[in-house]
Amino acid sequence: MKYIVNTSNNPAYNIALEAYAFKELQSEDELFILWINEPAIIIGKHQNAVQEINKEYTDANGIHVVRRLSGGGAVYHDLNNLNYTIISNKSEEGAFDFKTFSQPVIETLADLGVKAEFTGRNDLEIDGKKFCGNAQAYYKGRMMHHGCLLFDVDMTVLGNALKVSKDKIESKGVKSVRARVTNILSELPEKITVNDFADKILDKMKEHYPDMTEYVLSENELAKIQQSYEEQFSTWDWTYGKSPEYTVERSVRYPAGKITSYIQAENSIITGLKIYGDFFGIGDVSDIEELLIGTRYEYADVLEKLQSIDTTHYFSRMTVEEVAKAIVA
Repeated sequence: MKYIVNTSNNPAYNIALEAYAFKELQSEDELFILWINEPAIIIGKHQNAVQEINKEYTDANGIHVVRRLSGGGAVYHDLNNLNYTIISNKSEEGAFDFKTFSQPVIETLADLGVKAEFTGRNDLEIDGKKFCGNAQAYYKGRMMHHGCLLFDVDMTVLGNALKVSKDKIESKGVKSVRARVTNILSELPEKITVNDFADKILDKMKEHYPDMTEYVLSENELAKIQQSYEEQFSTWDWTYGKSPEYTVERSVRYPAGKITSYIQAENSIITGLKIYGDFFGIGDVSDIEELLIGTRYEYADVLEKLQSIDTTHYFSRMTVEEVAKAIVA
C-alpha cells in the first residue's frame, strides 16, 4: 500500500485528485489518501443536487457543492472534518473488507481514550452515534472506498446546509438518509486538532502496513489533476447538469399575491414551466413560461432572463427579483 499526501482544502480539486488516483494509477494495487475540505456539500453520483441542499443557504454562505464519483447520500464537510480514500484492485465481492480497514481508526481512538466500534454494514459509532460515513465506486475491476470522519464539524451549519426546502420536489435521484451523529472531538478526554488526528491515523496505518510508502505525484500528474478539476469537477454541468430529471412545485406569497410554479427540469435545465396564482397583471404568463424554457434552474440565470422583459406587465406590484424567487430559490 502507498499513501498520497494531499494538503489542498479545495473540495472540487480533492475530488479530481481522488478520481485521478482511482482511474489512472491502476498499477498501484492499494492507495490511501487523507484530505480536508473547506465548507462543502459533497453529493453522491446519482443524486439531484437541488433536492439535497438548501441552495439559498449554500450560496449565501459560500459553501461549495461538489458531485463525487461514488453513490450514496449527501454529506457536509468543513475544515474540521477528516476525509479518507482507500483505492484497491480487490474489487470482487468480499475481497475488500472495510471492517479490517476500520481497525486503525478504532485503535487510534482507543489510544485517545475513546471506545468506538464497527456496526452495521460500514458504520463506525461511539455510544450508538455515527461518526463515519462511507461510499464506494467501481471502475474496471478497481474499487474506491471513501468517507468522512466527523471530527469537529459545525452541526448547525450542517443542518442548515442540508435542510431540504419546503418546495415539493419529485426526483428520480437517490435521496439521503439522515443519521444520529457525533463529533469525535466532543468524545475525546484530551482535545487535539484535526491535523493531529490525521497524523495519528496515518501513523496507525503505517503500523498495520509496515511496507507502506509515499506516492509522490509528478508535475505532469498534478497538471492532469488540475485540468480535470477545471474542466469537470468544478463545473456547473458536472455538479448540477448531471442531476436526474425532476419536478418542483414552489409556492411563494407576497403582499401583491401568491405565485405557484410547477417546474420540470432535466439536467437542471428548465424543460417545462406552469405558473398559477392570485396575482394581478395584464400580460399572459405563458409568455414568461416560454421565455424560461431552456434556462438553467439557477436563480441568477432565471433573474437574468426575466430582466430582459417588463415583469410588472404580468405580475403587478412585484419586483423582478420576487418573481424570480417564486420560480427558484
